Amino acid sequence: MDNWDEIRTAFQVARRGTVSGAAEELGVHHATVIRHIDALEGRLGVKLFQRHARGYTPTEAGEDLLRVAQTTDEQFQQLAGRIRGRGSDVSGDLIVTSVITFATLMIPALAAFRALHPEVRVRYITDDRVFRLEYGEAHVALRAGNAPQEPDNVVQKFPSEPVALYASQDYLKRRGVPKTIEDMAEHDFVGPENLESRAPFYRWLREHIPDERLVLRSTDTRVSEQAILAGAGIGFFLVREARYHKSLVQLMPPQDEWTPPLWLVTHVDLHRTAKVQAFLKHLKEFGQVAADV
Repeated sequence: MDNWDEIRTAFQVARRGTVSGAAEELGVHHATVIRHIDALEGRLGVKLFQRHARGYTPTEAGEDLLRVAQTTDEQFQQLAGRIRGRGSDVSGDLIVTSVITFATLMIPALAAFRALHPEVRVRYITDDRVFRLEYGEAHVALRAGNAPQEPDNVVQKFPSEPVALYASQDYLKRRGVPKTIEDMAEHDFVGPENLESRAPFYRWLREHIPDERLVLRSTDTRVSEQAILAGAGIGFFLVREARYHKSLVQLMPPQDEWTPPLWLVTHVDLHRTAKVQAFLKHLKEFGQVAADV
């Protein structure tokens, strides 16, 4: 295919559903959009759209082209993100990702970093999925568990975040304080919606607490934490985070088996850029201070 402008035009027509919408998106005259579509259909020898009063609807061939164009557009967007990250200044977009559990560490760290580098615009994405750094989906990732093995990634150890078992004072007043693991099996617990969660402390929960005692489950650790604070049951908290809640009582101290290793991950293409290096240095220092408190 020797005319990407025509494919780009067809992609926007499929997205917007009208010639006028595509023309507005592309910043061209609507006649240019029609000319590109007619030329592309003539070159391919098939109809890409059904024309009707409400606009343009892709045919089966048009849907095929749309899928290819969508992938290409996403890859170009990701490439643009990677290119923008290669500057020598500590400025522009900085995309950081982690699971939501670490937001209470990352948000203060990111705010402090922006105070030092106000030309940086931060995008902090919290998700359980593994972001593809090779496609520019993120500049820096904080990951838990086994050391990441993706090729071309730079992986660095990060201070661990100990986890302990807590309950609120209100819950313990109602139900009493469990003295042993056997006692705990008679208590209410807060835990994950996914009973097969890979988090090591949830594996411990599965092994020692009957399923029927898991009385409140959630997909979001923030919900679980609020439930523990509200007295719904016993559950896990980051030790650093639990210090801010005077109503919490630690029932079991951190166990080595509960604490997953943490890793800072960057892609080799962006690892040495000024922006990424500045943030890595800042986050490591911030994480060490948090670990020492």
